[in-house]
Amino acid sequence: MRSLLLLALYLFSSCGPSSAVTPDPDPAPDPSAKSYARVYTTSVAGARMEPSQLVLGKPEDVNFYKVSLDGTSYQTVDGFGLAITQASCYNLMLMDAADRTAFLEEIFSREKGIGSSLIRVCIGGSDFSMDEFTWCDTPGMENFSVHPSDEQWVFPILDQIYRINPDVKIIGSPWSCPVWMKMGENGSLPYSKWTGGRLNPLHYQDYAQYFVKWIREMESRGYHIQAVTLQNEPLNRGNSMSLYMPWADQLSFIKEAVGPAFAKAGIKAKILLFDHNYNYDGMSDQADYPLRIYADADASAYVAGSAWHNYGGNVSVLDKIHNSAPDKEIYFTEASIGTWNYSFDGCLINDFRDIFMGTLSRFGKGVTLWNLMLDSEHKPYRPGGCGTCWGAVTLNSKDHSLVRNSHYYNVAQCSKVLQPGAVRLGTSGYSSTGLTYLWFRNPDGSQAVLFLNESSEQLMVNLVSGKVSVPCKIPAKSIQSVLWTE
Repeated sequence: MRSLLLLALYLFSSCGPSSAVTPDPDPAPDPSAKSYARVYTTSVAGARMEPSQLVLGKPEDVNFYKVSLDGTSYQTVDGFGLAITQASCYNLMLMDAADRTAFLEEIFSREKGIGSSLIRVCIGGSDFSMDEFTWCDTPGMENFSVHPSDEQWVFPILDQIYRINPDVKIIGSPWSCPVWMKMGENGSLPYSKWTGGRLNPLHYQDYAQYFVKWIREMESRGYHIQAVTLQNEPLNRGNSMSLYMPWADQLSFIKEAVGPAFAKAGIKAKILLFDHNYNYDGMSDQADYPLRIYADADASAYVAGSAWHNYGGNVSVLDKIHNSAPDKEIYFTEASIGTWNYSFDGCLINDFRDIFMGTLSRFGKGVTLWNLMLDSEHKPYRPGGCGTCWGAVTLNSKDHSLVRNSHYYNVAQCSKVLQPGAVRLGTSGYSSTGLTYLWFRNPDGSQAVLFLNESSEQLMVNLVSGKVSVPCKIPAKSIQSVLWTE
């Protein structure tokens, strides 16, 4: 009991500066005991992944409003996590080695931490790298090689992550093709800028081989590439590293080059379209970007699904995407917090509603957020990149203490109870304004429910399935995750 009280006090205070070493958040009693459900709560009132346990009752023991399964099942889930950018790796490498290991265990270990299982990695540089670069900056694919910057910063961190959790999956995204593969938007040559430009069709085959070589190199190092997107924010011409890739260009590149190249090379990594905002950055001729590519049967055959950001528009766009192409997958790959929008309370609730519950309830398979770690001055970032972004975790520039921000807890609440391969299940029963919930079955047979209570009152719900009833009390303005085995 003393350990449990100390742990609760620690997690309660973790919204402020804290040690990099975080103990296992599980309650002191045996968490595998089948007579208990494990519960984790983060709230506006101050709970931070606060652990507790619930005694399981019999199905007829229903004292609160009832929620049960309706017999339907939906998508499987890959997982949740954060972007392992060079900036994140740079900051992680500033930490004491023991603290860094403990923190990475906190993020990725299923036994000692939250068990994050999905991350995003940049293919080359980005606005949060130490420089602008790709893995083939000298013209000619014979010059493809691992960039020293990734060798120095990214690979040591990925190696640690995979030692902790060898089942982590990666979504890779490029911010730009090599400059020598670019042309001006009107086809003009030469084009020598990292910012903007288009992919020259004369280099479609080269760039397809670039993806093949990148995936093979990463997988040779033991990193599991689950999927790649072909361009981060293809409608954003202005990022420090960027490439304008309208839907017609992406369709042609898939159909003529990268799709056949993957098939010929036996690449198993999925191809995800788009990787940009719900509102298509207001470009009417780019509306329904993924659907336009799906309409081409030859291109669509190479594509697993689409990826999304939330810097414009609303998650409800995914209803149309799924309904129009129900066989295609959906991932959410980027959102950020920063000085323009951040309050812990507001971002905790709003992002969990819109990104996590919003994506999962629309057949989403996973969520990654942007970045894992930045310092207290928002650094490092590239000129022209985001100088006002916060990471999910902030490293104090002076003493290297940590502050866990809202995105950390959003990811933690899902990762802690949902295993890779969890299946979303249909429910029936109680509903209330401000209450959202999603129910899942894990591969090991355990069951998990994610609750979001946006109301100002505690809500009480009985989860009833099979042989048990789980009496849940969800505090006002909170996220609660419940895990049990019948």
